Amino acid sequence: MENSQNVTLEERILHAKNGFVMLFFFLLITAAGIAACIAGPVLSESGMLSDGAAVAIFSVGMLIVIAAIIGLCGLKVLNPNEAIVLALFGKYYGTIKKSGFFWVNPFCTAINPVRKSSITVGSGGHTSVSTGVKKISLKTMTLDNAKQKVNDELGNPVEIGAVVIWKVINPTQAVINVENYKNYLSIQCDAIIRNTARKYPYDVNEGEDEKSLRGSSQEIAHIMSLELQEKVENAGIQILDVRITHLAYAPEIASAMLQRQQAAAIIDARQKIVEGAVGMVEMALDKLNENDIVELDEERKAAMVSNLLVVLCGNKDAQPIVNSGTLY
Repeated sequence: MENSQNVTLEERILHAKNGFVMLFFFLLITAAGIAACIAGPVLSESGMLSDGAAVAIFSVGMLIVIAAIIGLCGLKVLNPNEAIVLALFGKYYGTIKKSGFFWVNPFCTAINPVRKSSITVGSGGHTSVSTGVKKISLKTMTLDNAKQKVNDELGNPVEIGAVVIWKVINPTQAVINVENYKNYLSIQCDAIIRNTARKYPYDVNEGEDEKSLRGSSQEIAHIMSLELQEKVENAGIQILDVRITHLAYAPEIASAMLQRQQAAAIIDARQKIVEGAVGMVEMALDKLNENDIVELDEERKAAMVSNLLVVLCGNKDAQPIVNSGTLY
């Protein structure tokens, strides 16, 4: 039930006040407070005010200075394509997505999307240390999911890697619904790649309509993109594109699979050679019969077919043999 409420949390765009106006205002009241702090003792020494009044003026001046300093803490600067999510006393207060210089309630705290800790991005073991910046980047970013070893549909171990192009479109969901949206995206990407690779074979025989990782890489990447978008929807992330950057058999079976591919290629080539040779033999016999060049009985036809097939299907050049006798 709690997770459902997090997913349906509506983003509240905060219309903050102009930072330059508020900066001038707080500097002005700071100057007024300092002046009151100085005026109290001076007027008391000159006898124009009693000690009690001077202490009161000094106290008011100090309170004004403290209030101004607290107010200055509400100034925020946002660069283009940045956002900040604010909370007030533990409750969601609002989100600023517009670049500029603003002032907000100084008691608001920015929700830190990434804690100061070491995280591993992707399965390749690339470790980075976050800086703890409380602003959320809305720029288009790239996640390089390093190659990982998975089993395809036939159980063959393959290595596959992908690049994910993404960006944050809802910073409120990115920092409230998940602990670390970057790490969350990386883990979901690993899971999607593994699950998708298990559903398809690495390669299929020529002429088959079944999808494969090698032959249908664009379609497989599109499927990964749709599934990944569904998984990270609650994190306020939009998947722009997924591309497969590395695909190969695992080293332990790469040699065997190469021999298998070579054998399959040889068989396919031989099949085409035989089909072409049979067609040429058939055409030769038809031409001989049509033009009445020579009359061949069944035995001579069989010998001629055998010789033609040997010549057309052989790997080496034919060595002609002059026959001075007859077949009988």
